[in-house]
Amino acid sequence: MGSGSIRRSAGALFRGVLSAPRAKAGTFTDVPTTFRASTASPASLASTDPTAPPTSAAPSSSAAPATSAALTASAAPAAAGTAGRAARGFPLRTAAALAASGLLASPLLAGTAHADPKAPAPPSTMSQIGGGRLGTPGVQVALKPGAPKLPGPDALTARSWIVSDAVSGKVLAAKNPHWRLAPASTLKMLFADTVMPKFPKNQKHTVKPADLAGMGAGSSLVGIKENLSYTVHDLWLGVFLRSGNDAVHTLSAMNGGTKATVAQMQQRAKELNAHDTHVVTPDGYDAPGQVSSAYDLSLFAREGLRNADFREYCSTASAQFPGDEGKGGKRATFGIQNTNRLLSGDYDIKPYPGIAGVKNGSTTNAGSTFTGVAHRGDRKLLVTVMNPEKKEHNEAYKEAAKLLDWGFAAADKVDPVGRLVGPRSEDDGTGAVKAKGKGKDGHESTQAALNSAGGANGAWTAVGVGSGVLALLGIVAFAVHRRRPRR
Repeated sequence: MGSGSIRRSAGALFRGVLSAPRAKAGTFTDVPTTFRASTASPASLASTDPTAPPTSAAPSSSAAPATSAALTASAAPAAAGTAGRAARGFPLRTAAALAASGLLASPLLAGTAHADPKAPAPPSTMSQIGGGRLGTPGVQVALKPGAPKLPGPDALTARSWIVSDAVSGKVLAAKNPHWRLAPASTLKMLFADTVMPKFPKNQKHTVKPADLAGMGAGSSLVGIKENLSYTVHDLWLGVFLRSGNDAVHTLSAMNGGTKATVAQMQQRAKELNAHDTHVVTPDGYDAPGQVSSAYDLSLFAREGLRNADFREYCSTASAQFPGDEGKGGKRATFGIQNTNRLLSGDYDIKPYPGIAGVKNGSTTNAGSTFTGVAHRGDRKLLVTVMNPEKKEHNEAYKEAAKLLDWGFAAADKVDPVGRLVGPRSEDDGTGAVKAKGKGKDGHESTQAALNSAGGANGAWTAVGVGSGVLALLGIVAFAVHRRRPRR
């Protein structure tokens, strides 16, 4: 498939707000699941059973006391209603009696944030890469006079989040950004950072049965078929638009196998100063010990956005994907849509104005995760949200949109509480820039490249990021949608 088959790619995205068609309520399928048991090994399914209890992917510890330097926000899961209990066989007469006596929560309360004593608390101490405040539990923000207030804890229920300036790397506000949590498919950004530079887009690969082995039960799939050939371009569209674990495993097979790819991803995370991340699977599927953080996911997105192909894929809203071979060997195609709802929209959420891509995810342990990048005027913001306690439909996207709205309004009215560091070759994580030719001159050249992209009236095809250090040639945002039980 050639690049001409892409729909609403980067250029179109930045000429205005996306107007992608939205499905009616109840008819939209987030991620096509066409998993066949023959393509996965029993051992791998047992080790990643979505019904298994949470593991160390979400470490917990006692909550730290509030300090004057931190504004602490807490929220909890939605209240339960009676309908689900009755559907599971709970005696209807008993349920009615309990509801009448007020012992069961009203369905009208569903989605309301409230304190939950069982909700895990962030560690009392976390990494301080990027600044000491980023390792302090709770919300970190430094408002100047006249600055808009952050949305309250009922509106921002995610366990961890961070909003930063994509050009300078300054962190405008954050909540537990170094909390090591299950990442879901947002980890595919690191996979792309690691593997994408290795294969040209037009290279073809014929899929072998072994390429698709080891995928977890219920994996999100784009629909790759054994014994058919796909270009690298096709496979990356499958990774970014449909968060296809079949596409990830095929590319991993091309890269020397899953084990080798995981090792390379871990080394790449180390090079990017992403020390909260431990990789177990290349696709982000739940696995014991697999963790990342909102801070690290933001680093992966910024690094990926330096790659023109990464920007193209993560900003593509819809495309045509190769299907079965027909008579005469001609391949059919079928349409795929990006599962990043701030990019493609949904029945209950509109595409976010200025959204430029990146990745989303969803699994049992991770909840919903999302990293996105958007621009407004000359401002480019990056946001990551991990595991909202409010379990409403598209909640991670809604909270990300609120953070972006606040960030655009507050960007010049807050003091930064930290920064996104660069790769080890340029930044040791302490604020000391080591790369030759960086510093002030580097910042000026980065800003010049940014301005040459066409400004507010043109497509956002070039961007500079990284604390005035990293040259970014165009920004988009990632969105990944990981596997979780169907809603």
